Amino acid sequence: MLPALNAAEAEHSAALRQRITHSIDAAGGFIDFATFMDLALYAPGLGYYSAGSAKLGAAGDFTTAPEVSTLFGRCVARQCAQVLRAIPGGSILELGAGTGSMAATVLEELAALQALPVSYSILEVSADLAERQRARLAALPEALRSRVQWLQQLPATPQQGLIVANEVLDALPCRRFVVGPGLIEELGVCRTAETLGWARRPADAALSAAVQEVDAALAEPLAPGYTSELCLLADPWIRSLAAVLERGVMLLFDYGLPRAQYYHPQRRSGTLTCHFKHRAHFDPLLHVGVQDITAWVDFTRIALAAHGAGLAVLGFCTQAGCLLGAGIEELLGAARDAREQARLAGEARRLLMPGEMGEAFKLLALGRGLELPLISFRHQDLRDSL
Repeated sequence: MLPALNAAEAEHSAALRQRITHSIDAAGGFIDFATFMDLALYAPGLGYYSAGSAKLGAAGDFTTAPEVSTLFGRCVARQCAQVLRAIPGGSILELGAGTGSMAATVLEELAALQALPVSYSILEVSADLAERQRARLAALPEALRSRVQWLQQLPATPQQGLIVANEVLDALPCRRFVVGPGLIEELGVCRTAETLGWARRPADAALSAAVQEVDAALAEPLAPGYTSELCLLADPWIRSLAAVLERGVMLLFDYGLPRAQYYHPQRRSGTLTCHFKHRAHFDPLLHVGVQDITAWVDFTRIALAAHGAGLAVLGFCTQAGCLLGAGIEELLGAARDAREQARLAGEARRLLMPGEMGEAFKLLALGRGLELPLISFRHQDLRDSL
């Protein structure tokens, strides 16, 4: 049972629902799911990430690894330090920095490791989250704070160093499809007498070709009735980042699977998930504008897109494998006293255990111009599964 909306949330959701129905009417009664998801998450002033409600942490709808423990950011910093030592004068660009917790931890740890970047840029689409990041990072020492800058768009000139994205790919608007007998249908959104509903139409050429490409690569063809997601925006997104990275590494953290597991016969309803006040559910048409909407990442698609953009796949592993490779055990062993050690051990369990975040979340590292065995993959590298 989901918590009820309060009066402000109900008013906000109704306003966005009206905005979406206008878009449906203008499009002739049907919009694809990517268009709906874009409006639900990013419509100016109304979308989930464009409005001012709390999103992360206890007061929000979900919790990310940097919010669970600084251990995550410290391990990310250790990986960044290895790259920055190989690229003197390198910078860091973080995409979608959440509350700013990871940026603060990474900068503090890099200072301790004497491996600071010349600059730390944040590209944030949410004005609300950008303000929270500024408030969080304002508490840093001036020597760290002065390195931080916020961007409105990707840098105009290629950069050397690192691009880091934690739980960004899962929020890219995706399209939904249903395998029918002899055809592929698109699952989109229409309006009903009182609310929003699902509708189908024959898939267009781009979606059909992408689904057929996926189907051809699977050991077992997609059966009639199989419903899932496909993110066509992932390819241009990777190309845009590749154009920015002259030399260095991209670290992409997210929950997802290699293609063969993503489109497994047992996963016949897809991976689409919504989060509202720390409850997960599967109805994106409910509570629009006040709940998060995500889809798991097909990491095979990202790896193929990276290859097409001239990037090398440097490693792929679970979050647990990454953190162990980056030295989380050393950080636990350096606790100042028994109380801190107990606290950090509890946080580490959430980050590492398969039933928590350790298995579902992955790290995909992409790079250009850097032949360097990354420390995050010392214990595990699952590139062969892609």
